[in-house]
Amino acid sequence: MGKRNRKPKTSVEAPKSITTSQEQLQSKCYEGEDLTRLLESIKREIELAKLSKGTLPEKIWIKQQFSIGVNDVTRVLERMTTHAELGNSLQKSLILPSGCKAPLIELQAILLASDCNPRWLTRHLPSLSSSRRVPLIFVKDQKGGSLRLGELVNLKTAIAIGIKAKGSGINKLIDEVLQDNKTADGNGLPEASSVVHMLSTT
Repeated sequence: MGKRNRKPKTSVEAPKSITTSQEQLQSKCYEGEDLTRLLESIKREIELAKLSKGTLPEKIWIKQQFSIGVNDVTRVLERMTTHAELGNSLQKSLILPSGCKAPLIELQAILLASDCNPRWLTRHLPSLSSSRRVPLIFVKDQKGGSLRLGELVNLKTAIAIGIKAKGSGINKLIDEVLQDNKTADGNGLPEASSVVHMLSTT
């Protein structure tokens, strides 16, 4: 009798998580005194920037500077050109069929409450922001991170705040924050994809 064909051994190792690249980008989560200093610095830049808004209502001005809430941040990210498409489709994304230029909204970074509940509300944002090379800055404050972020934009809560690239003092501050964290990490990641973030374990 011939030898029985042995079934090939199947690997018992779990497949690598699709978030491996995201985990490699984790570097810092702002909390405690660090969070207080960060938010105070952003508030200061917001107040300085308001001085040049003229008669524009504050609510409208705030919306021009920030994308507020998970849904709005998600919409803006989805409309942004992915890094892979950037080289050959940028001009197409800027021009409407009528020939008029479409307003292109770019996010410089996203402030995200890592201690929000339920967690699935923001589960998609790390991969989506990574595909657009938009850094995430995670914050937490004993499950009150969204309350702290809400204070920035005069709302009760804000789980996510996208900072629009407007060339403002706010953008300059965020750029310095990202550069400082990149230097502290020493991970050699490309500047545009330096996601400042460490997932909450609470």
